[in-house]
Amino acid sequence: MYPTLSVVTLAIGLVITAFFFIYEATSSRKNRSLGKELATAAVASVFLGFGSLFLLLASGVYV
Repeated sequence: MYPTLSVVTLAIGLVITAFFFIYEATSSRKNRSLGKELATAAVASVFLGFGSLFLLLASGVYV
């Protein structure tokens, strides 16, 4: 189950990270929202963190 969870959560985290970078590159400074940036970064961080944890567990590194 760990490899599947790892792939899914890392994929979701990378998609949200890509959305964050696209949002930062395409929006002007006046139209940016700090709340939206923090929320997007926090969600991406959680998914990438859990994905890294599941990747370690799938490879046999028990933390």
